Amino acid sequence: MEKQRDLPAAPQIQYLDDMSALLDSRFRIPGTNIRFGFDFIIGLVPYAGDVVTFGFSGMLVIAMARHGASGMVIIKMLWNILLDTVVGAIPILGDIFDLQYKANRRNYYLLKEHYQEGKHTGSVLPVVLGVIVALLLMLSFVVLVAWKVLQWIFS
Repeated sequence: MEKQRDLPAAPQIQYLDDMSALLDSRFRIPGTNIRFGFDFIIGLVPYAGDVVTFGFSGMLVIAMARHGASGMVIIKMLWNILLDTVVGAIPILGDIFDLQYKANRRNYYLLKEHYQEGKHTGSVLPVVLGVIVALLLMLSFVVLVAWKVLQWIFS
């Protein structure tokens, strides 16, 4: 049986919890259980907002990688933010999706589960470099799609 690991010391990891909550679930629509954060608010600005929130999510994934997330956890995290960004770029439907999906909270919970299962071994440096490259490629893809959509709209 694998040994369970605790998350790093509270001050080292608490900001990841706080930041993911700020981006995804800080506010509540009065009279409902629907929670949202700055990811949703900034994402209301078509395309540019999605690129900005993608950047925040990417920085959060990099910080989680620095705190010991395994390569597989990082891949799942990148999938979460890619899905959030691509679907989020669709007007109206993407905003509704953003209210429900909460990629940053999902990523924080992935990190917690990773530590509770105790699967991390080895150096994090290759993962961090891989994350940076993957984020740049995904950002290029999102910008290209936004550019093509804008070209189609204005042509």
